[in-house]
Amino acid sequence: MTQDIDALLGFAPDYDSAIAYMRQTREYYAAIGYTTPYRWAHYIDAPFTKLTKPLAKSRVAMITTAAPFQPGKGDQGPGAAYNGSAKFYAVYSGDTSTDHDLRISHIGYDRTHTTATDSNTWNPLPALRRAAAAGRIGEVAPRFHGAPTNRSHRVTVETDAPEILARVREDKADVAVLIPNCPVCHQTISLTARYLEANGIPTVVMGCAKDIVEHAAVPRFLFSDFPLGNSAGRPHDVASQDQTLEYALQVLESAAGPRTTMQSPLRWSESADWKLDYLNLERIGPAELAARRAEFDRQKELARPNRVEKAA
Repeated sequence: MTQDIDALLGFAPDYDSAIAYMRQTREYYAAIGYTTPYRWAHYIDAPFTKLTKPLAKSRVAMITTAAPFQPGKGDQGPGAAYNGSAKFYAVYSGDTSTDHDLRISHIGYDRTHTTATDSNTWNPLPALRRAAAAGRIGEVAPRFHGAPTNRSHRVTVETDAPEILARVREDKADVAVLIPNCPVCHQTISLTARYLEANGIPTVVMGCAKDIVEHAAVPRFLFSDFPLGNSAGRPHDVASQDQTLEYALQVLESAAGPRTTMQSPLRWSESADWKLDYLNLERIGPAELAARRAEFDRQKELARPNRVEKAA
């Protein structure tokens, strides 16, 4: 009967909505033995800074959770398994006038539906350059900045976000575009956006995890209902990447106040079946869960030297 009504009224299937990343991540980690639930950052109000000049005259900063390729740190290429040794734990910066080999093997993007063969889906620097050449924005800031994907809210708010703010100010940027990838990346970027905005830098987050970003209450958010790892558009689709950036710029210009979310009208594919796979415990057997727990513990050990290097 329900299917008949859906067909009659043209309803989309119930699962064709934003994935509940916080709930599914919490249930998944409990299933592999981590029974203390992670507390996601939660705010009701958000800071908000209005633009002081048109985007066509503005210098735009880019902030990402992608990591520079690190030779000798294992497989970081397309389709690589999660690679904890490639993680970074301190803010880094790069020259926006040149191309950079930025990878996402160190974070939990959607490896089932994304092969990570096109870095432009998480690195909109080429799209930003095209926007500057077309006069849509004044210019790209001289550096982009990498935000460490940190599960510690305190480290992000007290250490990493202030460092990013200092660098954005050094670059004399007027606004910032922030691009997360994994679930925790979305939280890191949300906290960073809040910090920048509270200190006078208008921001927009381009992301795929709607629940996490809105739970953290950001000033402006462009939501793309794509698999994680594609916050800047579909792979090998320049038009999609340029349009996704354009939607983000429109949010920057048009938001009347904080907690403004715009959903991109772009679709990942004709079918939404890809949403049924993300950490779906009904599709993961006990043996696979045990193997994933062992691999998770192994990757934590691989990442440990990077933490020690930062502390030193």
